[in-house]
Amino acid sequence: MELGFRIAMLLAAVLNFSVQAAYFTHMLQLNSYRPERYKKWCAENEKKLVNIPRLLPFLCVFLLWLDGKVPPLVVYAIGAGVLLLTALLNWPQKAKKPLVVTARVKRLFVTQGLLCAGLCALFWFWMPRGLAFIGLGNMVVWLFTGVANYLNTPLENHFAKRYVKDAAKRLQAMPELTVVGITGSYGKTSVKNYLNALLSTKYNVLMTPGSYNTTMGVVRTIREMLRPSHQIFIAEMGAKQKNDIKEICDLVHPTYGIITSIGEQHLETFGSVENIIATKFELADAIPENGFAILNYDNEYIRSHTVSVPTVTYGGEQSGAGYRYSDMAVDTHGCQFTLTAPDGESCRYTTHLLGAHNIQNLAGCMALAHTLGISLKEMVYPVRLLKPVEHRLQLLPNGYIDDAYNSNPAGFRSALDTLAAFSAQRILVTPGMVELGERQEPLNRELGEYAADKCDYAVLVGLKQAPPLKEGLLSAGFPEDRIYVAATLNEGLAYVHRLPREGERIVLLENDLPDNF
Repeated sequence: MELGFRIAMLLAAVLNFSVQAAYFTHMLQLNSYRPERYKKWCAENEKKLVNIPRLLPFLCVFLLWLDGKVPPLVVYAIGAGVLLLTALLNWPQKAKKPLVVTARVKRLFVTQGLLCAGLCALFWFWMPRGLAFIGLGNMVVWLFTGVANYLNTPLENHFAKRYVKDAAKRLQAMPELTVVGITGSYGKTSVKNYLNALLSTKYNVLMTPGSYNTTMGVVRTIREMLRPSHQIFIAEMGAKQKNDIKEICDLVHPTYGIITSIGEQHLETFGSVENIIATKFELADAIPENGFAILNYDNEYIRSHTVSVPTVTYGGEQSGAGYRYSDMAVDTHGCQFTLTAPDGESCRYTTHLLGAHNIQNLAGCMALAHTLGISLKEMVYPVRLLKPVEHRLQLLPNGYIDDAYNSNPAGFRSALDTLAAFSAQRILVTPGMVELGERQEPLNRELGEYAADKCDYAVLVGLKQAPPLKEGLLSAGFPEDRIYVAATLNEGLAYVHRLPREGERIVLLENDLPDNF
């Protein structure tokens, strides 16, 4: 019987280690597997590492004092109960962006499994001190995840080089393939989806799926999805530090490149706006003489930057761009707008998309599609069929506008302008913006001020993020009794449901904190 309880404690330890390893591996993945980012995340999220549910295994250390005083099976039974309770209390919640179980993640699990096996061996063969090792080890699973990632680095570098080499060979075997790169501080995924829909009316197109916008994401797309029949490959290119875009361009060699926007996004990793500008324009630097860069002239950073390659520009009426959108009208079904080409030809469009920044993104796609031989009139029907990208200013049937995907200053303002255009009870639900470094508080304060005359109620989510937003709202004269600070999104939505209805209601869900915040 004693052996059975000993095995039960061992299995409980393995279960708890596995549950927590899955969570911390997810956090590591969200931090791009980069040790310095994961270390920074751990330092900034101490409460997620040091709390009662994660410290419970320390009770196993106290079991040392029971050894010899009570039967061993009692010690093992208590230990198993503690570790099982720890596993249940730390069971991962449903994630907004779930862990993707890639080959790399599987290798990480194997390495963490071996480290866990070492702990279990100490427990099994070095009693009673093994109780302390199993307890302490199950308290710091986050550390084991970091160590496993470090140990796997040489192997991962080997695989990465092999996969990149294979992807490059596949591209070289398709010299007629046209590659379009898309980058920007925001708008990349929307532009990618809109462009894919427009170009697919005439060409066989492949785009990187989901948020596959890193070098290895692009490599995976090429190796698993690219076929000889494809004529155009659209590669979304994300970046959090200098040379990230160049690394992707060196692989895919884009003929055309769209720079959607530049703003104060990911300042924590870039350090400065100047670094962001230089990194985004790595795409333009990679364009050959027979290609061109498609630039958003509504964006001051882009408009004022000089490039040495041919350009096609797009923007609003006052931007001085070649392709200009104008005469926007918004209702509960979407937008209407006119697009005018450089030669003066124009056409009127209706779309289900909402918001000036979505029309701006669409204009960039239409500029490239038109340049590649699709007439303005031929785009009327596909533009009408376009659907909003999920969580990006998506108007839902229940009167909610879902703009929950990572917010940015320009997109936030555009979403507020869209909310203001509705003649209804207008409610803003937001945690503000993150990953803006030292600029985070002042930018959130500015957006609070901007929101003051765009909504009737403001629900601010997150006790940590809310203060600057609230300060901005109040400084602009927003009634304090119409501001509600909620600890969680669910609490905020519950408050919205309790509010008395004043006719039709529109609720803007602006940004949702990612899982690693």
